[in-house]
Amino acid sequence: MKVINTSIPDVLIFEPTIFGDDRGYFMESFRQDLLEKYIGDVKFVQDNESFSEYGVLRGLHFQKPPFTQGKLVRVLQGEVLDVAVDIRLGSPTYGQHVAVKLSNENKRQLWAPRGFAHGFAVLSQTALFSYKCDNYYSPQHDGGIRWDDPKIGIDWLLPKDAIQLSGKDKEHPSIPDITEFTFENFKKENIY
Repeated sequence: MKVINTSIPDVLIFEPTIFGDDRGYFMESFRQDLLEKYIGDVKFVQDNESFSEYGVLRGLHFQKPPFTQGKLVRVLQGEVLDVAVDIRLGSPTYGQHVAVKLSNENKRQLWAPRGFAHGFAVLSQTALFSYKCDNYYSPQHDGGIRWDDPKIGIDWLLPKDAIQLSGKDKEHPSIPDITEFTFENFKKENIY
């Protein structure tokens, strides 16, 4: 498996080696030892899956302390634009984002660590999306940032009139309103 650095050092892309022939393919989709080498002592406790149609935008989501989550995400069917936003106050990359196309064809996975908001937009007709989370979901600790926050400036690669949002995602605040995360508390070496 190849590990690809992004413009934000804590956000990583994992690209599997695929062995294929006329019968199909084989790949390793997860290796604990590789994650520990590049991320640290991360243990996943919950897997989630979502199915969405073209234009669905889910995000930008996070969980507030003490239920913060790191997520290793991938697409099993279709294609999405996957986004991780640094929300750690005082971070050298605060407010910056990484946007990566994930698909069943490229089989890439994105690591969005704790201290980051995460979201994705469906670019294909449908998409089946999988998350490995390192903490349990807690509805009382749900949080989010506006998908179209001008301070972040994400190009979701969709026409605005095609974007479909949940009621909750329409109501999220802007990034300056998020104060639960500091770079000191959510540096990689302080978590993993």
